[in-house]
Amino acid sequence: MAVLTEEQTMLRDAAKGWTTDSAPVGALRKLRDSKSGQSFDPTAWAEMGQMGWAGVVVAEEHNGSAFGYLGLGLVLEETGRNLVASPLLSTALIAASALGLAGTDAQKTAWLDKIALGEAVATLAVDEGSHHAPARTALAAVKAGAGFKLNGSKTFVIDGDAADLLIVVARTSGKPGDTDGLTLFLVPGDTAGVTRTHLALADSRGAAQITFTDVSIGSDAVLGEVDKGWTVLEPTLDRAYAGLAAEMLGTASAAFDITLDYLKTRTQFGQVIGTFQALQHRAAKLFTDLETTRSCVEAALEALDAGGDSRALASLAKAKASEVLHLASNEMVQMHGGIGMTDAHDSGLYMKRARVAEALFGGAAFHRDRYARLQGF
Repeated sequence: MAVLTEEQTMLRDAAKGWTTDSAPVGALRKLRDSKSGQSFDPTAWAEMGQMGWAGVVVAEEHNGSAFGYLGLGLVLEETGRNLVASPLLSTALIAASALGLAGTDAQKTAWLDKIALGEAVATLAVDEGSHHAPARTALAAVKAGAGFKLNGSKTFVIDGDAADLLIVVARTSGKPGDTDGLTLFLVPGDTAGVTRTHLALADSRGAAQITFTDVSIGSDAVLGEVDKGWTVLEPTLDRAYAGLAAEMLGTASAAFDITLDYLKTRTQFGQVIGTFQALQHRAAKLFTDLETTRSCVEAALEALDAGGDSRALASLAKAKASEVLHLASNEMVQMHGGIGMTDAHDSGLYMKRARVAEALFGGAAFHRDRYARLQGF
């Protein structure tokens, strides 16, 4: 388990205090019941920008603090505890990472400065089917004059309906399944030919189906190098995997804590149900699983900060977090009994968030397979 610095501890405590006071689970319930079609609360996102959370991994010359991935992971864990709906993952982590890794000075100035202040929403448009498969990109980018034309579609683009900037993974050569021949493009969300359709996810957050029809962009929209987008995409996705795993750790930890409190107070057959040995064993297993998950998540985040090869650790973290959050959300419903099945209780919200997060950016099976291949199996 990572030993936090004083600054990291202060950041975590500030995130814990803000999410508890300003973004409780009830805020997600309110967002769901409003049926507004919004993916997140813009006011909450603006406050995150004001507190500096949107710029945690952004360089100081672009309004950020360059505080590192472990720092942002601590914030994501706290937002995960309360199911906070925000573009922190899509924008402050994934998009900011892609721009930081491969953006030109002009691209960074145009977008990172705004992202770090919470004044812009950006997201990665990568998957084209129901399962995470970045190499299977088929969306075509064809040379047209001095620029390119994009044709194709992306699906389940998180916060895609609200994004000011879309980082689009397109194929400039090769065939679906090849990692060579991919190129990343910066496409403003209001570009002509871009059609966005809101997708309401099970967890009451939002995503988008995005269609590109003869979308014309200039050569200055290329992020990195033409045909070599995998060298940017893979490390960006590693950051997405580790960051989402941190958020999932927070969600699973909250589910455990809420359930543990219930076991200590609910009486049945004349005694507190937490005294039943079968429930004690289940709680003990979940506790040890959570501690293991924390070790995996923090190892991945620290590897990202160290600049080493973090691919295997990122997939290990996402695989473990997916499995443990699945268990924690199930146990939350089951141990609460009848009330756990009602909408009045928050357990259903945690379970729905768990199912979406498990599938997002690859499920446990995807990451176990990737981990095994990276280890030479």
